[in-house]
Amino acid sequence: MTNPAATARLAGRREWTALTVLLLPLLLVSMDVSVLYFAIPAITRELGPSAGQQLWIFDSYAFALSGLLITMGSLGDRIGRRKLLLIGAAAFGLASVGAAYATSAEMLIAARVLLGIGGATLMPSTLALVRNLFQDDRQRGKAIAIWSGAMTGGIALGSVMSGLMLNHFWWGSVFLINVPAMLLLLLLVPVLVPEFKDPAPGRFDLLSVPLSAAAVLPVVYGLKEIAAEGFEPLSLGCLAVGLAFGYAFVRRQRTRDDAMVSRALFRHRGFGAGIGLNTIAAFAMMGSAYFTTQYLQSVLGMGTLEAALWSLAPSVVIGAAAPVSAALARTTDRAYVIAGGFVLAAAGFALVSLVDTDALWLLLTGAGVLASGIVTVMSLVSDMALAAAPAEKAGSAASLLETGTEFGGALGMAVLGSVGTAVYRGDLADSEPAVRETLGGAVATAQQMGGAAGEQVLTLAREAFVHGMQYAAWGGTALLLGAALLAAALLRGTEAPAPAPAEPADGPAALAHGTP
Repeated sequence: MTNPAATARLAGRREWTALTVLLLPLLLVSMDVSVLYFAIPAITRELGPSAGQQLWIFDSYAFALSGLLITMGSLGDRIGRRKLLLIGAAAFGLASVGAAYATSAEMLIAARVLLGIGGATLMPSTLALVRNLFQDDRQRGKAIAIWSGAMTGGIALGSVMSGLMLNHFWWGSVFLINVPAMLLLLLLVPVLVPEFKDPAPGRFDLLSVPLSAAAVLPVVYGLKEIAAEGFEPLSLGCLAVGLAFGYAFVRRQRTRDDAMVSRALFRHRGFGAGIGLNTIAAFAMMGSAYFTTQYLQSVLGMGTLEAALWSLAPSVVIGAAAPVSAALARTTDRAYVIAGGFVLAAAGFALVSLVDTDALWLLLTGAGVLASGIVTVMSLVSDMALAAAPAEKAGSAASLLETGTEFGGALGMAVLGSVGTAVYRGDLADSEPAVRETLGGAVATAQQMGGAAGEQVLTLAREAFVHGMQYAAWGGTALLLGAALLAAALLRGTEAPAPAPAEPADGPAALAHGTP
């Protein structure tokens, strides 16, 4: 009997060139998460937003993105992933122009919402198209490894790019950098990327659209509020509301033939396990970033641009992690490679737990080791989950992976941030409220006091923050070691089935064979 995986069509120059083009929207969507870090002071001077509006300028993008990922993944399966990508690129480019030339805080918030909607179309579309373009297991693993590295690097690159642009141009320039890339995407994608879609998608379940958003948004908002304000009634109420809608959404998906999330996705145990492990990896990635950025700026006293540039240092080793892990997975049971990635990430957290108030290189080493392990996990579980999903459902599969990433990131900041904050406040229980509340408040208070008294307050606050970071790192280490055991147990011997390769929807298979 012929092995279908062995006869899978190999990708050629056309597909690899298409992958390069598909990395453009991925980088920009990732960068837009952090691109406002430097721009917000200038925006505050020009537009005068209130404290609430300033918060929404930051968060409206992430909320729109996370709330619509599931919907857009399913929509792409129905109307075509390339078509949805082009629609999203046009919307993202236009929204970028609107954000750059916003004349009020309300206009900027609206533009950020549109950017989030566009981003929700781009992320699952790019990953689903990678799944369709690369049918050979080895090539697909390599392509998804590159995709995962680009997504991780884009978040760090956004803050650096923002700082560089603001050194020469006005604040709106941080949005205009999206426009040339989106124009290039609109020109090249129709030439390089064939259309893929579900040949028999069924009716689109309109009621599931608000249900999915109502399930995701309150949970993400509640987790963000826990990270910022602690366990308050509002944040806990949001979690309860989101979970209630989540139950209703899942129940609807399990009982309808035209469900937005197909039950066929979960027939292979590698799919559900992959989403869960990907969520844990995102938990660790964003939970560690919560402390790293504050450590560089408030403990070591770096400026924002200097801190952003130093935060790129771990990328030197991250770039090699995904390709190496993909190569290992071809010769070793991927369950053990994924478990090894979690162990490597746990070792990174263990190094972070040794950091004191003056340990830049130890912090960066720990962050690099941790990120290498996380990229290893995320690239392999993404490949495994997508390979296990039917090719015609690749958009829905990609959207569920991305939604898990959003949940995991928000949960990591909330849980590990709460651990660190609890230790920080406990160490400074006898200090004045402004100092005890946050490290940023302590820095501001110390600057106002000045002299030896201010220096003493700052020293105590920095030591308390590092103490809290150490406790959070120990918790992260334990979690990731547990995830390693879970991965080895759940995924051992799991190989994705070899579904029938998806042919392009707009022409003969020769279109995707790599001929120029």
